[in-house]
Amino acid sequence: MRWRIAQQLEVKWWQNYLRDKSPETYLPWKKAYWEKLLQELSPSITLANGMQVLDAGCGPAGIFMALEHQQVTAVDPLLEAYRTMPHFNPAAYPHVHFQALSIEAIKEESRYDVIFCLNAINHVADIDLAYDQLVKAIKPGGLLVVSIDAHNHAFLKHIFRLLPGDALHPHQYDLQEYAAFLEDRGLVIQQTLLKTPGKIFNYYVQVAMKPA
Repeated sequence: MRWRIAQQLEVKWWQNYLRDKSPETYLPWKKAYWEKLLQELSPSITLANGMQVLDAGCGPAGIFMALEHQQVTAVDPLLEAYRTMPHFNPAAYPHVHFQALSIEAIKEESRYDVIFCLNAINHVADIDLAYDQLVKAIKPGGLLVVSIDAHNHAFLKHIFRLLPGDALHPHQYDLQEYAAFLEDRGLVIQQTLLKTPGKIFNYYVQVAMKPA
């Protein structure tokens, strides 16, 4: 129930967020945002032409926008809702194969060189299963890139879990707990980028390698 409410709120959030943003202005800005992020992650990520890449929980304007030279699959359970928004036009991305699919429903094994799961992992229904499926889908030697809102204070983390204080995000963890989701599955963290500091949450991007 909590996940279904979060999904409904996610669609409304995007509708409200994009309402006053023209696609002609917003989409180039968003693509530039992703390109800057890839530069910031360049110490640990090299994207070669033709690589198999997954954008898991892609949203209407995910990092697939900036991956024009890779073979990209983009999955999100809300894709049909995003199709009603003028900012999401799948035909504009012929290099991307879109699938209306939850992260937990990914069934592929050892397919992708790099998996991006950005602004998505704390939206899933079953976070352990989501991490399991993502790790299975990575090739040995491949990378999982996850962005997270990590709690800075233990007491607020527990309060948010009970209330919830953040209905959009069913899962509330700190940085060490998010690191454990990766390390407990045998991945080795290569980079932890503090993207945006905050009073309650810090926004991080973690890059982890699946051993060959």
